[in-house]
Amino acid sequence: MITLTDSAATKVKALIEAEGDEQLALRVAVRPGGCSGFAYEMFFDTDVAPDDLTESFGEGVKVVVDPSSAQLLSGATLDYKDGLDQSGFAITNPNAQRTCGCGQSFS
Repeated sequence: MITLTDSAATKVKALIEAEGDEQLALRVAVRPGGCSGFAYEMFFDTDVAPDDLTESFGEGVKVVVDPSSAQLLSGATLDYKDGLDQSGFAITNPNAQRTCGCGQSFS
């Protein structure tokens, strides 16, 4: 299961509040594709399957991961940075043997 840093949880909570639906959860998934073999996917979701893994972070931010993605995201961390040199979400994944330059895909 992926872990959220405090800054990522705070940003996700702000985005959910902006959407106006407290039932939304952040779904993090790994899909085939990208220049390195797999690509990360993140979106807000209200549908949670019975076999999905869920965990709460910060002040009520719920993260949902499907079982296949959970294997590839085990030990990974989602962070959020907002600075001049780096801005946005970034996943640090110890399971990635190599990543592409954009940071959005891995193998």
